[in-house]
Amino acid sequence: MPAQFKDYYATLGVPRDASAADIKKAFRKLARKHHPDVAADKKAAEEKFKEINEANEVLGDPEKRKKYDHLGADWESPHRSHSGPRGTSYADGQEYNFGGTGFSDFFEQFFSGASRQGSTANNRGAGKMQGNDVEGDILVTLEEVMNGDVRPISLQITNSRTGKVETHSFQVRIPLGVTSGKRIRIPGQGEPGSGGAPAGDLFLRVRHAAHPDFHTEGSDLYFDLDLTPWEAVLGAELTVPTLDGPIKLRVPPGSENGHQLRVRGRGLPKGKTGERGDFHSIITVHLPTQLSAEERGLWETLRGVSKFNPRTT
Repeated sequence: MPAQFKDYYATLGVPRDASAADIKKAFRKLARKHHPDVAADKKAAEEKFKEINEANEVLGDPEKRKKYDHLGADWESPHRSHSGPRGTSYADGQEYNFGGTGFSDFFEQFFSGASRQGSTANNRGAGKMQGNDVEGDILVTLEEVMNGDVRPISLQITNSRTGKVETHSFQVRIPLGVTSGKRIRIPGQGEPGSGGAPAGDLFLRVRHAAHPDFHTEGSDLYFDLDLTPWEAVLGAELTVPTLDGPIKLRVPPGSENGHQLRVRGRGLPKGKTGERGDFHSIITVHLPTQLSAEERGLWETLRGVSKFNPRTT
């Protein structure tokens, strides 16, 4: 069955000419609204959160967005030419469709980089050939990384020439602290072997789901901390979110744009070691764009008395 086109612009509620900043803003707003941890209907929120993440995965990446815009809504038209393979369909007629990975068939075909790898254990002389290994992507939330999880997954293998369909359903363990890019191996769940030979393996490449507040680098968590000019100059004590609850953070006086405040041991788990990565708050100082008459007067007073001049220091 052909994949259904996904209108990622409609999913995020942005026009096709939206800027990268507009896409990021729309994603963060929707992700906060539909995050399973805050929604009343968690099941519906999970599905919506996956859709928002998939749209952001494509539109938030310049190369993927360019490819998506080139495909267009009439991507199945026989008059359209597509560059490159679909990713889940191969010359011998085998097609692969995943279920439960967090990505749609449309994404799998064009943006996941799903692949099939020949097995090194083939025994052609005996009329047996081990099945190929199959690789795909799995979208993993940061909450799943924090706590580990078990996810029901299915792999449907269709031979478009014979019409034969094989569906494999199984449970996949999301390891505690699994990092983005790491592959999870599921033995014997790849392409079936022939002549009684064993099946290949399935490898699922982890992609951390985009979070409205955090991004990851290895086991470290990063948070964008927005400050007012006076908080940056005078210092402040603020409450900031982490994946396991809010913490108090002291902002030292004179904090500059781009400065990072690190809290040790409040990042993601490092496997089962009990260790954790660090939590980094990246400072962005924002200036007010609308001033009352009183506020403008105070800024003018400051300009008159301050000796600070960054062009001479």
